[in-house]
Amino acid sequence: PTTFPTVDNAINILNQSALSAIIAMGLTFVLVTGEFDLSIGNTASLAGVTACALMVNQDLSIPLALVAILVVGAIVGLINGFVVTFMNVSALVATLGVGTIVIGVNYMISDGAPIALGDPDAFLEITFGRFLGIPYPVYIMLVIAALLWWLLNRTVLGQSMQAVGGNRVAAELSGIRVDRVRVIAFVVCSMCAAVTGFLLASRTGSAAVSAGDTYLLSAFAASFFGSAVLRDGQFHILGTLVGVITVSVGFNSIALVGLETYWQYFFQGLLLILGVGVGTLARRRAAA
Repeated sequence: PTTFPTVDNAINILNQSALSAIIAMGLTFVLVTGEFDLSIGNTASLAGVTACALMVNQDLSIPLALVAILVVGAIVGLINGFVVTFMNVSALVATLGVGTIVIGVNYMISDGAPIALGDPDAFLEITFGRFLGIPYPVYIMLVIAALLWWLLNRTVLGQSMQAVGGNRVAAELSGIRVDRVRVIAFVVCSMCAAVTGFLLASRTGSAAVSAGDTYLLSAFAASFFGSAVLRDGQFHILGTLVGVITVSVGFNSIALVGLETYWQYFFQGLLLILGVGVGTLARRRAAA
């Protein structure tokens, strides 16, 4: 269709990618250290529910609500990191368990019902406002991407994370505080998930207990696909951005040609399988 290669559609794809990119880039930090986080969707939902509840029930301002959800995200990340490192529980089991607890907290805060803002205009402006014709979420995504790229590639902490993911034993022998590095990765991941949840609530003017669930698979698909196409199966921020945009372009194309929504799930699942498969082969080839 002629509507696909247009500036407006390109901006729309970037806008659609923004929220997924933020949560996926956070997940990348955990994947870099060799861990997983299955609680990111639940954490995003918690952030949205918490923000809306605070603004509706406590009349909290938007900036203070943002600070609050960043703290909430950090706490979830700390709990994940503690369970994985100090309790020595598998990250898959730990984050699945923590994510399930987070679901319970979501229901406790919201009573299982969506929380809608009475006067959401200022909150909606965060995601629907534009500067130079480009939606604010795109700028937010780019700023966070630049910050996370710098943190992962230009700091001692980032180098330590990559060392831990490459060989945990060797990293520990070289003096790296492996457990602390892993905990920080979980904290960064959960805080990014919280930002996504906050922006999602801003986009809809409300929050629901399961609003962030759909971001889990897309984040993994983008991260693994990005690792496969750019750097021998190694996780990194640029690759994740490429993966997220690939997912969004696929979704956009499916919608424009008039296919049913279920094709998006087929595409997303195939992209995840392809990313994992190609990434595994690339890592084996690089190690050979």
